[in-house]
Amino acid sequence: MQAHRRHVRYFVMMGVCLGMFVLAWGVVRLWSVPAAVGMCLFAMVIPPLAAVFANKRDPDDDWWNDPRWDDPGWDRPGHDRDRPDHEPRQ
Repeated sequence: MQAHRRHVRYFVMMGVCLGMFVLAWGVVRLWSVPAAVGMCLFAMVIPPLAAVFANKRDPDDDWWNDPRWDDPGWDRPGHDRDRPDHEPRQ
């Protein structure tokens, strides 16, 4: 679920970026070229921010703390690679 949320954030931000470029040179430039240039400069900052925010760790993400890295027997029979063993919360 967290991966889906990250993908949605990324594609929304990139859609806004693309929309700003299209609006700047399709509509806004007819009234003000400096405003269109300003919109493009602002839109130019969005892709790096989209990459940062889309990869931001959610508080309930556990793929950063995958217990398989700490368990030397994760590849032995009885260990499932897709569902690592978690210690019960207390």
